[in-house]
Amino acid sequence: MTNNYYFFTDYLAASIRLAVPIAFAALGGMYSERGGVLNIALEGMLLTGAFTSAAATFYSGNPWLGVLAAVIAGGMVGLLHAFLCVSLRVNQLVSGLAINLVASGLTSFSARLVFNNGSVQKLAGIKAIRIPGFANIPFIGELLFQQDILVYLLIFLITFSTYFLFHTSPGLTLRAVGEYPQAADTAGISVVKVRYLAVIASGCLASLGGAYLSLVQIKYFAEGMTAGKGFIAIAALIFGKWHPIGSGLASLLFGATEALQLRIQALGVNIPYQFLIMLPYAVALLALVGFMKKSPPPAALGIPYSQEK
Repeated sequence: MTNNYYFFTDYLAASIRLAVPIAFAALGGMYSERGGVLNIALEGMLLTGAFTSAAATFYSGNPWLGVLAAVIAGGMVGLLHAFLCVSLRVNQLVSGLAINLVASGLTSFSARLVFNNGSVQKLAGIKAIRIPGFANIPFIGELLFQQDILVYLLIFLITFSTYFLFHTSPGLTLRAVGEYPQAADTAGISVVKVRYLAVIASGCLASLGGAYLSLVQIKYFAEGMTAGKGFIAIAALIFGKWHPIGSGLASLLFGATEALQLRIQALGVNIPYQFLIMLPYAVALLALVGFMKKSPPPAALGIPYSQEK
Protein backbone atom coordinates (compact mmCIF):
# COMPACT_ATOMS: atom_id res chain seq x y z
CA MET A 1 0.00 0.00 0.00
CA THR A 2 1.16 3.53 -0.77
CA ASN A 3 2.32 6.12 1.71
CA ASN A 4 -0.67 8.26 0.75
CA TYR A 5 -3.02 5.49 1.88
CA TYR A 6 -1.35 5.23 5.29
CA PHE A 7 -1.25 9.02 5.64
CA PHE A 8 -4.94 9.37 4.82
CA THR A 9 -5.97 6.48 7.11
CA ASP A 10 -3.89 7.86 9.96
CA TYR A 11 -5.38 11.32 9.39
CA LEU A 12 -8.96 10.01 9.55
CA ALA A 13 -8.18 7.95 12.67
CA ALA A 14 -6.72 11.05 14.34
CA SER A 15 -9.79 13.05 13.30
CA ILE A 16 -12.04 10.54 15.06
CA ARG A 17 -9.90 10.59 18.22
CA LEU A 18 -9.92 14.38 18.36
CA ALA A 19 -13.66 14.56 17.64
CA VAL A 20 -14.76 12.17 20.42
CA PRO A 21 -14.48 14.56 23.44
CA ILE A 22 -16.14 17.35 21.43
CA ALA A 23 -18.97 15.01 20.41
CA PHE A 24 -19.59 13.85 24.00
CA ALA A 25 -19.78 17.46 25.17
CA ALA A 26 -22.01 18.49 22.24
CA LEU A 27 -24.35 15.57 22.94
CA GLY A 28 -24.55 16.61 26.58
CA GLY A 29 -25.20 20.20 25.61
CA MET A 30 -28.00 19.04 23.31
CA TYR A 31 -29.96 17.49 26.21
CA SER A 32 -29.60 20.60 28.34
CA GLU A 33 -30.47 23.07 25.60
CA ARG A 34 -33.32 20.98 24.20
CA GLY A 35 -34.76 21.35 27.68
CA GLY A 36 -34.35 25.14 27.55
CA VAL A 37 -31.24 25.55 29.75
CA LEU A 38 -28.28 27.25 28.09
CA ASN A 39 -25.12 25.30 28.90
CA ILE A 40 -21.96 27.35 28.53
CA ALA A 41 -20.50 25.19 31.32
CA LEU A 42 -19.51 22.36 28.94
CA GLU A 43 -15.85 23.37 29.19
CA GLY A 44 -15.94 23.08 32.98
CA MET A 45 -17.78 19.74 32.77
CA LEU A 46 -15.16 18.38 30.37
CA LEU A 47 -12.34 19.54 32.64
CA THR A 48 -14.06 18.09 35.72
CA GLY A 49 -14.45 14.74 33.99
CA ALA A 50 -10.82 14.77 32.85
CA PHE A 51 -9.46 15.48 36.33
CA THR A 52 -11.83 13.19 38.25
CA SER A 53 -11.20 10.23 35.94
CA ALA A 54 -7.44 10.78 36.14
CA ALA A 55 -7.44 11.10 39.95
CA ALA A 56 -9.66 8.04 40.48
CA THR A 57 -7.55 5.98 38.08
CA PHE A 58 -4.34 7.21 39.70
CA TYR A 59 -5.44 6.02 43.14
CA SER A 60 -7.27 2.82 42.12
CA GLY A 61 -5.30 1.72 39.07
CA ASN A 62 -8.64 0.91 37.40
CA PRO A 63 -9.61 3.19 34.49
CA TRP A 64 -13.24 2.03 34.62
CA LEU A 65 -13.53 3.36 38.15
CA GLY A 66 -12.12 6.57 36.72
CA VAL A 67 -14.87 6.67 34.09
CA LEU A 68 -17.51 6.06 36.76
CA ALA A 69 -16.06 8.80 38.97
CA ALA A 70 -16.07 11.19 36.00
CA VAL A 71 -19.75 10.51 35.29
CA ILE A 72 -20.68 11.09 38.94
CA ALA A 73 -18.64 14.29 39.16
CA GLY A 74 -20.07 15.57 35.87
CA GLY A 75 -23.58 14.85 37.13
CA MET A 76 -22.86 16.86 40.28
CA VAL A 77 -21.66 19.82 38.20
CA GLY A 78 -24.81 19.50 36.13
CA LEU A 79 -26.87 19.44 39.31
CA LEU A 80 -25.17 22.67 40.45
CA HIS A 81 -25.86 24.34 37.10
CA ALA A 82 -29.49 23.21 37.23
CA PHE A 83 -29.92 24.48 40.79
CA LEU A 84 -28.53 27.90 39.88
CA CYS A 85 -30.45 28.24 36.62
CA VAL A 86 -33.73 26.43 37.30
CA SER A 87 -34.33 26.90 41.03
CA LEU A 88 -32.57 30.21 41.68
CA ARG A 89 -33.17 31.49 38.12
CA VAL A 90 -29.65 32.91 37.90
CA ASN A 91 -28.63 34.19 34.48
CA GLN A 92 -27.71 31.00 32.62
CA LEU A 93 -24.75 32.53 30.82
CA VAL A 94 -23.28 33.83 34.08
CA SER A 95 -23.80 30.48 35.80
CA GLY A 96 -22.03 28.60 33.00
CA LEU A 97 -19.08 30.98 32.93
CA ALA A 98 -18.76 30.82 36.73
CA ILE A 99 -18.68 27.00 36.63
CA ASN A 100 -15.98 27.11 33.95
CA LEU A 101 -13.82 29.43 36.05
CA VAL A 102 -14.30 27.42 39.24
CA ALA A 103 -13.57 24.13 37.43
CA SER A 104 -10.41 25.55 35.90
CA GLY A 105 -9.05 26.82 39.21
CA LEU A 106 -10.16 23.88 41.32
CA THR A 107 -8.80 21.18 38.99
CA SER A 108 -5.47 23.01 38.64
CA PHE A 109 -5.12 23.31 42.42
CA SER A 110 -6.24 19.72 43.07
CA ALA A 111 -3.92 18.34 40.38
CA ARG A 112 -0.92 19.80 42.18
CA LEU A 113 -2.01 18.04 45.36
CA VAL A 114 -2.87 14.69 43.77
CA PHE A 115 -0.15 14.37 41.14
CA ASN A 116 2.92 15.36 43.15
CA ASN A 117 2.88 19.12 42.58
CA GLY A 118 1.67 18.81 39.01
CA SER A 119 4.32 16.41 37.67
CA VAL A 120 3.18 14.16 34.86
CA GLN A 121 1.82 10.81 36.05
CA LYS A 122 1.21 8.12 33.45
CA LEU A 123 -2.22 6.54 33.92
CA ALA A 124 -3.56 3.07 33.22
CA GLY A 125 -5.54 3.95 30.12
CA ILE A 126 -8.34 2.25 28.20
CA LYS A 127 -7.06 0.14 25.33
CA ALA A 128 -8.61 -0.24 21.91
CA ILE A 129 -10.70 -3.32 21.12
CA ARG A 130 -9.88 -5.18 17.92
CA ILE A 131 -13.05 -6.84 16.58
CA PRO A 132 -12.00 -10.12 14.91
CA GLY A 133 -12.78 -10.36 11.21
CA PHE A 134 -14.08 -6.82 10.83
CA ALA A 135 -10.77 -5.26 11.91
CA ASN A 136 -9.06 -6.79 8.85
CA ILE A 137 -11.30 -4.98 6.35
CA PRO A 138 -9.10 -2.53 4.43
CA PHE A 139 -9.57 1.11 5.40
CA ILE A 140 -12.92 0.72 7.19
CA GLY A 141 -11.62 -1.91 9.61
CA GLU A 142 -8.79 0.33 10.79
CA LEU A 143 -11.14 3.23 11.40
CA LEU A 144 -14.27 1.62 12.86
CA PHE A 145 -13.34 -1.77 14.29
CA GLN A 146 -10.14 -0.99 16.21
CA GLN A 147 -11.50 1.60 18.61
CA ASP A 148 -11.86 1.74 22.39
CA ILE A 149 -15.18 1.12 24.11
CA LEU A 150 -15.85 4.84 24.70
CA VAL A 151 -15.97 5.43 20.94
CA TYR A 152 -18.50 2.60 20.56
CA LEU A 153 -20.43 4.03 23.50
CA LEU A 154 -20.52 7.42 21.76
CA ILE A 155 -21.92 5.87 18.56
CA PHE A 156 -24.57 4.05 20.61
CA LEU A 157 -25.49 7.23 22.52
CA ILE A 158 -25.86 9.25 19.32
CA THR A 159 -28.13 6.55 17.85
CA PHE A 160 -30.11 6.19 21.08
CA SER A 161 -30.47 9.97 21.51
CA THR A 162 -31.83 10.33 17.98
CA TYR A 163 -34.46 7.69 18.65
CA PHE A 164 -35.20 9.01 22.16
CA LEU A 165 -35.59 12.61 21.08
CA PHE A 166 -37.82 12.11 18.06
CA HIS A 167 -39.59 8.78 18.57
CA THR A 168 -40.44 8.52 22.27
CA SER A 169 -42.84 10.27 24.63
CA PRO A 170 -40.09 11.41 27.07
CA GLY A 171 -38.18 12.86 24.12
CA LEU A 172 -41.26 14.80 23.05
CA THR A 173 -41.64 16.01 26.64
CA LEU A 174 -38.06 17.27 26.66
CA ARG A 175 -38.53 19.14 23.39
CA ALA A 176 -41.85 20.59 24.58
CA VAL A 177 -40.20 21.97 27.72
CA GLY A 178 -37.50 23.59 25.60
CA GLU A 179 -39.93 25.06 23.08
CA TYR A 180 -43.00 26.07 25.09
CA PRO A 181 -42.72 25.37 28.83
CA GLN A 182 -46.05 27.08 29.60
CA ALA A 183 -47.92 24.58 27.42
CA ALA A 184 -45.96 21.69 28.92
CA ASP A 185 -46.79 22.88 32.42
CA THR A 186 -50.47 23.19 31.51
CA ALA A 187 -50.37 19.58 30.27
CA GLY A 188 -49.19 18.46 33.71
CA ILE A 189 -45.46 18.15 32.93
CA SER A 190 -43.06 19.26 35.65
CA VAL A 191 -40.82 21.75 33.85
CA VAL A 192 -38.44 21.92 36.81
CA LYS A 193 -38.00 18.14 36.98
CA VAL A 194 -37.43 17.77 33.23
CA ARG A 195 -34.87 20.58 33.18
CA TYR A 196 -33.02 19.19 36.20
CA LEU A 197 -32.77 15.75 34.60
CA ALA A 198 -31.67 17.22 31.27
CA VAL A 199 -28.87 19.33 32.78
CA ILE A 200 -27.65 16.48 35.00
CA ALA A 201 -27.55 14.18 31.94
CA SER A 202 -25.66 16.93 30.14
CA GLY A 203 -22.98 16.94 32.85
CA CYS A 204 -22.65 13.14 32.80
CA LEU A 205 -22.21 13.02 29.03
CA ALA A 206 -19.77 15.93 28.86
CA SER A 207 -17.64 14.38 31.62
CA LEU A 208 -17.27 11.24 29.49
CA GLY A 209 -15.50 13.43 26.96
CA GLY A 210 -13.12 14.55 29.69
CA ALA A 211 -12.52 10.94 30.72
CA TYR A 212 -11.70 10.11 27.10
CA LEU A 213 -9.08 12.88 27.07
CA SER A 214 -7.38 11.61 30.23
CA LEU A 215 -7.67 7.85 29.82
CA VAL A 216 -7.54 7.29 26.05
CA GLN A 217 -6.10 10.24 24.20
CA ILE A 218 -3.33 11.46 26.52
CA LYS A 219 -3.28 9.04 29.49
CA TYR A 220 -2.42 11.72 32.04
CA PHE A 221 -3.94 14.91 33.39
CA ALA A 222 -2.57 18.34 32.54
CA GLU A 223 -3.90 21.68 33.72
CA GLY A 224 -6.30 23.20 31.21
CA MET A 225 -6.01 20.17 28.96
CA THR A 226 -9.48 20.67 27.45
CA ALA A 227 -8.11 23.78 25.68
CA GLY A 228 -11.48 25.23 24.69
CA LYS A 229 -13.05 21.99 23.45
CA GLY A 230 -16.20 22.75 25.43
CA PHE A 231 -16.70 25.96 23.49
CA ILE A 232 -16.04 24.19 20.18
CA ALA A 233 -18.71 21.68 21.30
CA ILE A 234 -21.18 24.56 21.59
CA ALA A 235 -20.33 25.55 18.02
CA ALA A 236 -20.81 21.92 16.93
CA LEU A 237 -24.17 21.87 18.68
CA ILE A 238 -25.35 24.97 16.82
CA PHE A 239 -23.81 23.83 13.54
CA GLY A 240 -25.57 20.47 13.97
CA LYS A 241 -28.93 22.18 14.60
CA TRP A 242 -29.34 20.66 18.10
CA HIS A 243 -29.62 17.20 16.49
CA PRO A 244 -27.57 14.23 17.79
CA ILE A 245 -26.36 13.10 14.36
CA GLY A 246 -25.79 16.65 13.09
CA SER A 247 -23.81 17.55 16.22
CA GLY A 248 -21.76 14.37 15.90
CA LEU A 249 -20.88 15.11 12.27
CA ALA A 250 -20.03 18.73 13.15
CA SER A 251 -17.74 17.45 15.91
CA LEU A 252 -16.04 15.21 13.36
CA LEU A 253 -15.49 18.26 11.14
CA PHE A 254 -13.82 20.16 13.96
CA GLY A 255 -11.77 17.08 14.89
CA ALA A 256 -10.61 16.79 11.28
CA THR A 257 -9.64 20.48 11.29
CA GLU A 258 -7.56 20.03 14.45
CA ALA A 259 -5.90 16.92 13.02
CA LEU A 260 -5.11 18.86 9.86
CA GLN A 261 -3.36 21.67 11.69
CA LEU A 262 -1.27 19.17 13.67
CA ARG A 263 -0.15 17.46 10.45
CA ILE A 264 0.65 20.75 8.74
CA GLN A 265 2.93 21.58 11.68
CA ALA A 266 4.56 18.13 11.48
CA LEU A 267 5.27 18.59 7.76
CA GLY A 268 7.24 21.73 8.55
CA VAL A 269 5.24 24.06 6.33
CA ASN A 270 6.56 27.61 6.62
CA ILE A 271 3.48 28.98 8.39
CA PRO A 272 3.63 30.48 11.90
CA TYR A 273 2.33 27.80 14.26
CA GLN A 274 0.10 30.36 15.98
CA PHE A 275 -2.01 30.60 12.83
CA LEU A 276 -2.29 26.81 12.65
CA ILE A 277 -3.41 26.61 16.29
CA MET A 278 -6.11 29.15 15.45
CA LEU A 279 -7.47 26.99 12.62
CA PRO A 280 -10.05 24.89 14.59
CA TYR A 281 -11.39 27.99 16.33
CA ALA A 282 -11.55 29.94 13.06
CA VAL A 283 -13.57 27.11 11.49
CA ALA A 284 -15.89 27.08 14.52
CA LEU A 285 -16.36 30.85 14.23
CA LEU A 286 -17.12 30.63 10.51
CA ALA A 287 -19.60 27.84 11.18
CA LEU A 288 -21.39 29.97 13.76
CA VAL A 289 -21.50 33.02 11.48
CA GLY A 290 -22.72 31.03 8.51
CA PHE A 291 -25.28 28.80 10.19
CA MET A 292 -26.60 30.76 13.18
CA LYS A 293 -29.62 32.09 11.25
CA LYS A 294 -30.20 28.70 9.63
CA SER A 295 -30.15 26.93 13.02
CA PRO A 296 -32.88 28.44 15.20
CA PRO A 297 -32.44 27.34 18.83
CA PRO A 298 -35.24 25.96 21.02
CA ALA A 299 -37.67 28.83 21.56
CA ALA A 300 -37.33 28.89 25.37
CA LEU A 301 -33.53 28.46 25.46
CA GLY A 302 -31.97 30.65 28.12
CA ILE A 303 -35.32 31.88 29.46
CA PRO A 304 -36.00 31.03 33.13
CA TYR A 305 -39.43 29.58 33.76
CA SER A 306 -41.57 30.59 36.69
CA GLN A 307 -44.80 28.71 37.32
CA GLU A 308 -46.19 31.70 39.22
CA LYS A 309 -45.94 33.86 36.09
